[in-house]
Amino acid sequence: MTEIIQFDAPDFNELGLAAPLLKAISETGYTTPTPIQAKAIPLALQGLDLMAGAQTGTGKTAAFALPILQKLLPLASTSTSPAKHPIRALVLTPTRELAIQVEESIKVYAKHTALRSLVVFGGVDIKTQTQHLKTGVEVLVATPGRLLDHVEQKTLNLGQVQILVLDEADRMLDMGFMPDLKRILALLPKQRQNLMFSATFSNEIKKLADDFLTNPTLIEVARSNATAENVSQKVYLVEQSSKQALLTQLLQAEDGKQVLVFTKTKITASRLSRALQKVGLAADAIHGDKSQKERMEALDAFKAGEIMVLVATDVAARGLDIDQLPMVINYEIPSAPEDYIHRIGRTGRAGASGVAISLVCEDEEKYLAEIEKLIKRTIGKEKADVKAATRRTAEKSHEEVIESNRTKHSTKPRQHTRKPSADPWFDKPYEPATINNSNVLNTAGSARKAPVAALLGGLRPSSK
Repeated sequence: MTEIIQFDAPDFNELGLAAPLLKAISETGYTTPTPIQAKAIPLALQGLDLMAGAQTGTGKTAAFALPILQKLLPLASTSTSPAKHPIRALVLTPTRELAIQVEESIKVYAKHTALRSLVVFGGVDIKTQTQHLKTGVEVLVATPGRLLDHVEQKTLNLGQVQILVLDEADRMLDMGFMPDLKRILALLPKQRQNLMFSATFSNEIKKLADDFLTNPTLIEVARSNATAENVSQKVYLVEQSSKQALLTQLLQAEDGKQVLVFTKTKITASRLSRALQKVGLAADAIHGDKSQKERMEALDAFKAGEIMVLVATDVAARGLDIDQLPMVINYEIPSAPEDYIHRIGRTGRAGASGVAISLVCEDEEKYLAEIEKLIKRTIGKEKADVKAATRRTAEKSHEEVIESNRTKHSTKPRQHTRKPSADPWFDKPYEPATINNSNVLNTAGSARKAPVAALLGGLRPSSK
């Protein structure tokens, strides 16, 4: 593995990209490539395998999307025949949100070319995706599970893939995608270019690189597992019972600024968003139990500024690209320290400044120590000062949410009402029958036995 020295390109014209791509880049407003773009694009255009590490929000998507499009341009076709548009580049991402974001960027850069792209992911009807696949696409962005669904249904062919990209590879391993990745790699041509991008490098990631990269070139634009310098980090030490009150206090002090709040569990995200709504904050939640439609609606509303607080689990830590997001708050810090880097990477993107605040109770201090060890820096800590009025309001809204949940999911026994019978006799109370002894036959005394034939066991008649 070769370490690359850092260099900078004055503008995108220096990177050897075709005019249609440069035109699209210009229309986005970008003129100077980021460090990861300046280093990765020329090497990817040479056909080298890359293992690239960069902090989130530094332009990793363009660092692989632009060389892919540049290399496929000679194969672009305006023909309507699907055979003229085989899948030539495959981009794998761990989450639906990231897959959607990546494919949107590819579409932007490819808009002045005849190259087609498509994104496929789970949680939606596979038939809709199948119809688009049948028309043919050169660049396919996919989550591993849904890609294998299409493979099983024989709705796509990976036999002509020339370039494979693993985006956020460490997250794929965290989410248990290794078996799926091995199945997918077995379906691809052995002669191909491989590009692996990630914000963190662990020993498992390096082993994965050894398994599928061929003599890769290592690119790092910042120290491995580092956080961005333009993100101000702070920790509030607070009791668990006062977290919601402190969060409410911080959000109200932001005076309309958008904030992304992270929780560890889906149920906490849902309850917290409803509690924030109770105190008058425009909030919503996004997590794995929500349908893809609900998640996209919440995300779109947040991007449009209709929602000021978006509460999310780590499913949203990768793939959320929100312009000028000023603040991220960790309501609960993650157990895996690498996830902290990805969470706070949602702010301070594209060179902008950002703030990352973590609410840490006593039980979480061990996780905080692991985070500081990973990022090799000490985060400033302050004991939280929760105002009594905010505490009472937060506790009241929390109790209302809990009571609402209890009522919503109540399992009270059903009340059965008895309808009157058509015949009133059936509705009368039970009355024991009275027996008239005079009318009862004394069967024991009056009944005479009928003679039974001897062959059936009866007595023979006596001879007189």
